[in-house]
This record gives sequence, C-alpha cells and structure tokens, in this order.
Amino acid sequence: SRVNDSKLLTMQHREALFQHLRETAIAIGIGMVFNEAIDDRGIVWATRLAMRQAVEQISPPPESLLIDYLRLPDVKLPQKGIVDGDQKCFSIACASIVAKVTRDRLMANFDAIFPGYGLVCNKGYGTPGHLAGLAKLGACPIHRHSFKPVRDLLQGRLFREDE
Repeated sequence: SRVNDSKLLTMQHREALFQHLRETAIAIGIGMVFNEAIDDRGIVWATRLAMRQAVEQISPPPESLLIDYLRLPDVKLPQKGIVDGDQKCFSIACASIVAKVTRDRLMANFDAIFPGYGLVCNKGYGTPGHLAGLAKLGACPIHRHSFKPVRDLLQGRLFREDE
C-alpha cells in the first residue's frame, strides 16, 4: 500500500498502514499534549512539545530529524523542516499516519466518555454535528477554549440550545 499524507488516505488505509508500521518500524514515538496546555501556550508550542516527546521515546535515538514544516529548536539534533513534508517524505508521511490514527482512536474513546458531540465521527473537528453538540451541551472538559466555537460559546456569542 502506498504511504502518503494521512489526510489523503481513507480511514481503512490509514489503519492498515498503522498496523504495518507498528509491526515493521524500528521505533515509534508518540507525544501528546492536552487541551489546557494548548490553550495556555498555543498550538505551535504544543505541536513542538508533542514532537519532542515522540523523539525522546525513540530507541535507538535518531541521528537526525525530518519534520513536516517545523523545526524543534530545543532538540539538539540535525533537522530539516520540509514544507508539505507529509506529501514529500516517506518518514514524515509515516509519522503523520501514526499521529492521525492515534488521535482518531483517542477521540473515539472520548466519544464514549463525552457523548453527544459525535467525536467518534468528527474526531474533534468543527463539523456541523460537533457544533450542534456544543450548542446543545456546551463545552466538555476536553474542549480547547481556544477552539473558536468554544471561545464564542464561553464569551456568549454562541448560545446553547437550552438558553
């Protein structure tokens, strides 16, 4: 199967490639930063932190890094940020698949804990179903306050259905 940017693959293709990567990769690292930290420090900071966490998990440690677009200034390894790297570079595309499948699975688990937002389907993106859940239920503990619909809700610009 052809590896590509995870956003360009079907869920089934991503899942199959994810399983293949788990079975054949020398190492996989996964970093995770939750909503409070994203709200406090911003999405770019959080993305860099999650990438750094992932790099720190890799054993044997990498000799250099190829990264989609960004660089990690606090990681002391040779590195290159590649614009559209997930479409141009095999290892970045693989990392994109691992990150997307991991996040999608996390959202499916959150859907069971916080029903009504459609997280299993929308994966936390601002789809009409997700926005309808916000309008009906308000924000739940995993929502980022910096997510515009949640920010609007909290600032009284988006009204819940029961108000």
